[in-house]
Amino acid sequence: MPLYILITTLTDEGRKSIKNNPERIEQVNREIESMGAFVIAQYAVLGQYDFINLVEAPDNEAIARVSIELGARGTVQIMTLPAVPVQEFIQKFKGKSLKIQTESRYSIV
Repeated sequence: MPLYILITTLTDEGRKSIKNNPERIEQVNREIESMGAFVIAQYAVLGQYDFINLVEAPDNEAIARVSIELGARGTVQIMTLPAVPVQEFIQKFKGKSLKIQTESRYSIV
């Protein structure tokens, strides 16, 4: 299944929720599973973001559903990134040229 990195920032409401009920984090992980995704790893971090999560989901549509559902609650802001394992990424390049369209009119070949 595809992997995604969810970078999460708690809102004021989210910080209150976690302070009053730290187990809420694990409850949300179970809710994510009920939406068809699975939290593989989860880290609380210091700095600009509060949590980094490695999540497995069937496809972009499924992970978008997770991000929208959680974000709509008003307790978190989520940046969702598709993640490709490095070995898989390398294999994609072997023997092939890759054309990546950038925002400019130029392409990297």
